[in-house]
Amino acid sequence: MNILIINAHLSYPGWSEGRLNLAFMDLAKDLFMAHGHQVAETFVERGYEVEAEVGKHVSADLVILQTPVNWFSAPWIYKKYVDEVFNAGLLAKALLEGDGRTRQDPSRQYGTGGRMQGRRFMVSATWNAPRDAFANPDGVLFAGKGTADVFLHITSNYKFVGFDILPDYGVFDIFKTPDIPQALEDYKRHLEKHCLWTFHPASPHPAPQA
Repeated sequence: MNILIINAHLSYPGWSEGRLNLAFMDLAKDLFMAHGHQVAETFVERGYEVEAEVGKHVSADLVILQTPVNWFSAPWIYKKYVDEVFNAGLLAKALLEGDGRTRQDPSRQYGTGGRMQGRRFMVSATWNAPRDAFANPDGVLFAGKGTADVFLHITSNYKFVGFDILPDYGVFDIFKTPDIPQALEDYKRHLEKHCLWTFHPASPHPAPQA
């Protein structure tokens, strides 16, 4: 299995250096490699080559976004990355070919033009928000919504090109009451449960044609 891990951390010297997100990224990388899988990495802040990132997505069976949550989303550099990489993937007809709708078949829905069927995508995030802020009908801010709702604008990009969306993972309250060792153990179990599925070479995901 080929895995792509994208680190979307944006450094703020003296405040947010990126060590926590790197720890979760390294845990995932080590776990997958220990099971014989191939892992590619992208650190958005360090720069990237757009066409190479398209190729990484085409090759990937699983893409994991490792990100801090800055003002209820990934840092702005990740949005720039998505705009550039997914636009290039559209132009090359590598990730998708149109939005799925055709004049010949009015029954085709918007969002069915992806070419990445059989792949999976997951968000792993670090939050200042406490866990009980989510899926809480009495919550003042999210009013019962969960983390998957907050990340819909991120996961929709991947669903649009054909990826299946896996349950996200979060480590919460990282400034006030962090328990990082426990969170790392929980993340390992999350990956084992949701990501270490058996990939059968006899029935691979469809290979997109340029």
